[in-house]
Amino acid sequence: MDAKSICFEIVNKINYHLDEILSLRQDYEKKADDSFVSKGDLLVQSLVFGIVRELLPKHKLISEELAPFIDSQFDPCGSYIVLDPIDGTENFISGLREWGVGVSIYTDGKHDASLIFLPELNEYQYTGMSIKRYKSRVIGLSSSLTKSDLNNLPNGGCEFRIIGCSMYNMLSAVKGSFVRFENVKGVNAWDVLPGLNLAIEHGVYAEVDGKPYTGEILFPTKKYCIKLSSEVF
Repeated sequence: MDAKSICFEIVNKINYHLDEILSLRQDYEKKADDSFVSKGDLLVQSLVFGIVRELLPKHKLISEELAPFIDSQFDPCGSYIVLDPIDGTENFISGLREWGVGVSIYTDGKHDASLIFLPELNEYQYTGMSIKRYKSRVIGLSSSLTKSDLNNLPNGGCEFRIIGCSMYNMLSAVKGSFVRFENVKGVNAWDVLPGLNLAIEHGVYAEVDGKPYTGEILFPTKKYCIKLSSEVF
């Protein structure tokens, strides 16, 4: 089975177990970094890993809920599955529907496929799918921005949205529903790899740490500043 078909299998598996995942919304605890992890996150991780361990047994697994990777050695030419089981856990445990699952598959250092899946919104996009594009003046903002950051936003000519889910934000930028989305504070590889790869597939400008992104794997060794934009540069 190819990587694109595996993405579709992941969508079907999560949909099949969605009621069980949602039932775990209020079963959560706080992590050392002050963020939350729910039993729903762990169930999604288990479901995805069950699929990829069977179909891609030689790939190494990288997931937010396996972090930190302090003693890990990473090979830029290696084969990896990079997973964010529930991106937007704060939204998830609060009963909001804007949360998503992100998966990127790399084989021998090359990108094979990426998936963004927003289960409660019944929307997904993975490598090789066609996409409907929109025109917009809405700029997506990261929920990590401070009050002073927000006070410095430009006036006039655009609208702003803070959703609190990187998968939602990046998919919106890929579709053109956001004319631009960026995170200037820095985020982990699992937060952004699916959106970055879907962006370059569909002709949306993608940038990591101030440089154009070209599909390379990002490892959980640092946080990355990213930008997706339909604007001309």
